[in-house]
Amino acid sequence: MGLALVLIVGGALFLTGGRALRASVTTTTSAPAATTTTSTTTPPTVTIAAVGDTELGNTPQLPPDPTAYLGAMKAALAAPIVFGNLEGTITDLTASKCAAKSTYCYAFRVPTSYARVYRSAGFTVLNSANNHAYDFLQAGASATTAALRAAGIVQAGLPNQIGVVSDGPLKVAFVDFAPYYNTNNMLNQSVANQLVARAHQLANVVVVYMHAGAEGPSADHVTRATETFVGENRGNPYAFAHAVIDAGADLVVASGPHVLRGLEWYHGHLIDFSLGDFVNYYNFATVGDLRLSAILHVTLGANGSFASGRFTSLVLEPSGAAQLDPTHAAATFVNQLSQQDFGPAAATVQPDGTISPPPTQG
Repeated sequence: MGLALVLIVGGALFLTGGRALRASVTTTTSAPAATTTTSTTTPPTVTIAAVGDTELGNTPQLPPDPTAYLGAMKAALAAPIVFGNLEGTITDLTASKCAAKSTYCYAFRVPTSYARVYRSAGFTVLNSANNHAYDFLQAGASATTAALRAAGIVQAGLPNQIGVVSDGPLKVAFVDFAPYYNTNNMLNQSVANQLVARAHQLANVVVVYMHAGAEGPSADHVTRATETFVGENRGNPYAFAHAVIDAGADLVVASGPHVLRGLEWYHGHLIDFSLGDFVNYYNFATVGDLRLSAILHVTLGANGSFASGRFTSLVLEPSGAAQLDPTHAAATFVNQLSQQDFGPAAATVQPDGTISPPPTQG
């Protein structure tokens, strides 16, 4: 059966727990998708593939063949629902947020045709809750929304925006956050909790994404405190992840630090604190720990319960392209971080890539 796509954006009034929450609904059904066969005797499940930051270049520095550049990971990504963070804009506009003589301002854009490149690689949901969603101002953000919609990709993360994807009988809501007023703002926990509650009214399963934390090779640990980068409040990823699970989220994934972080088990739910960079065409460094990446596959039941998980280790080439890593260096690194940061609450990546809960919670 086909993939039903629903986009929740600012507009009409809904009520959540007695509080007003502004949102309106747009439905798109044109995108092709993998189908799921549901047994009449086996309870339905849904499998989600998630990756971190994706940057397919920055106009005019673009890959010669973007479809091949990203498409090399299509088989590894394969899942009914594929999610990633769109680190930048999809627009042909040229007026950016950066001043003409700025030396420390980054504005990322790729052509509007690249939305179809993402779709052809398998992506069904892309996040815009990050610090580059408005690199080309409101006009660029609107152009990005239009390009994704035309390609049949659900967007999530702009203010009051929830992306809902249907796979078979199950609906999955993506509620994405970043520490900014012009996205779903993770610095306002009460509003974040309302959005999670609203998402549960719209779908069987709720996935929260957060673009949070400090950046760079020294930012691989979850500090359990408010983190900053260049003086900017990047939130407390540890406290936020726990709070949204307490509010009803079934899975939490993240990126933003541009490096992998650990896996934690919390109240029966998995938290991946950073999936690092998935691809970046000469936009960020690919040395040391920054070159390690991963694909996370998680299968959840109709009630959001964890059924299984798989961690696929990747390594980034100098061009920022991802390739499978038979040495599993990313998994080894993440296991070390998980044990150091979470101790008995750490989830573990097994040698075959299977994700296991702690013994006391398995």
